[in-house]
Amino acid sequence: MPPEDRPVSSRERPISIGEVVRLGGRALDGLGLLWLEGEVTQVSKPTSGHLYFALRDKDAVLSAVMWGRDTQRMRFRIEAGQRLRVRGRLGVYDRDGKMQLYADFAEPAGLGAEALALDQLKAKLAAEGMFAPERKRPLPRFPRRIGIVTSKNGAAVHDIIRTVLRRMPTPILIADCAVQGPSAPHQIVNGMAMVVRAGVDLVIVGRGGGAATDLTAFNHERVVRTISRCPVPVISAVGHETDLSLADLAADARASTPTAAAELAVQDGHAIVEILRKERRRLDREIHHRLDRARQDLDRTTEGLHARGERALSATRMQLHQLQHRLAHLHPRTRLLVRRASLGELERTLAALHPGPRIARARRDHDALVVRSDTAMHKILESARAELAQLGAQMAALSPLAVLDRGYAMVRKGDAIVRDVSQVALGDRLQVRLARGSIDVVVDAKPEDR
Repeated sequence: MPPEDRPVSSRERPISIGEVVRLGGRALDGLGLLWLEGEVTQVSKPTSGHLYFALRDKDAVLSAVMWGRDTQRMRFRIEAGQRLRVRGRLGVYDRDGKMQLYADFAEPAGLGAEALALDQLKAKLAAEGMFAPERKRPLPRFPRRIGIVTSKNGAAVHDIIRTVLRRMPTPILIADCAVQGPSAPHQIVNGMAMVVRAGVDLVIVGRGGGAATDLTAFNHERVVRTISRCPVPVISAVGHETDLSLADLAADARASTPTAAAELAVQDGHAIVEILRKERRRLDREIHHRLDRARQDLDRTTEGLHARGERALSATRMQLHQLQHRLAHLHPRTRLLVRRASLGELERTLAALHPGPRIARARRDHDALVVRSDTAMHKILESARAELAQLGAQMAALSPLAVLDRGYAMVRKGDAIVRDVSQVALGDRLQVRLARGSIDVVVDAKPEDR
């Protein structure tokens, strides 16, 4: 009798739920390792470090778990919306009796794991503002010392040194480090710390070309953060025209080649010398132009001072002549002669009227008047002499003769003052005015004739 035709009896021993779940789990485990592909949903990562998520396609959804030890080996973060290829074993979770995938490895279905990890790190650092343009610092125009962090055996360091020595010889400190391989990030970070401690003004970090896969060290998070935190400006010289590393984004300046990095680091000395020469020639022209204008101004000023001196001298002479004329009229002898003439007239008048005591009294009055007149004349004479001395001092200060007293001479050709040798010719007669007197000379030679 077929089993389905047998009568149903509750006395048959039932199978326990746990046994059924375990039977299902063993059956699924017998399928071995499987590769599944689907879209990630319902991602959860509790403090235990395990990762819980689900994979779905157009037909179904499958729960999955990845233990903490396996998540630590992943090069990228599993996030909702990603399409992954996941390896694992199928099993049944005893508590819920649900089938789930116990995953031990995952990779992007379209984009490679390395590229996805790089995109995630780039997005993370960009969100922190590490690549922001306002963080970029200007490079020093004339660095006193340059630090180079690269392999001492590579072509990059030789290209940089050769270019620096050709453009603007500058002291260079080299920090030797690996630029690819597992130890490269650690050595690059240590090399940057060493050159900064040594007191450089600028750091060049990079390598001399290679495949795109060789950029791994310059995409390492620790290297990128070290470049961003460096206390002096950094030039990234990874050596790739098209491939842009995270180190390029974090550095203050990016060069496509080590040679280009050296050209950014130092100025072109030959170009600077040429600029300085042009500036020197321009300054020389400006100085000569200003000196010519100053000489012209000096000549005009000298002529003006000479004319003013002549006018002041003439005015002083006229004042002196007037004072002498006044002094002649005020001199006691002149006044005495006038008084004596008046006295003689009075004596004749008195003699005619009362020739005795009145004459004696008149004589006494006359003597007293003479004394007072002499005293007044002396005071007037002293005042006039003081005024004359002051005017004489002013005249001496303004007179061109004061310059002649110091050993200079003034040369005239006719009525013109000679200031330049080009004003005279052989055979010209010149008058040389000295401090005391003048002499006539004849030109018999000029400097260019000697």
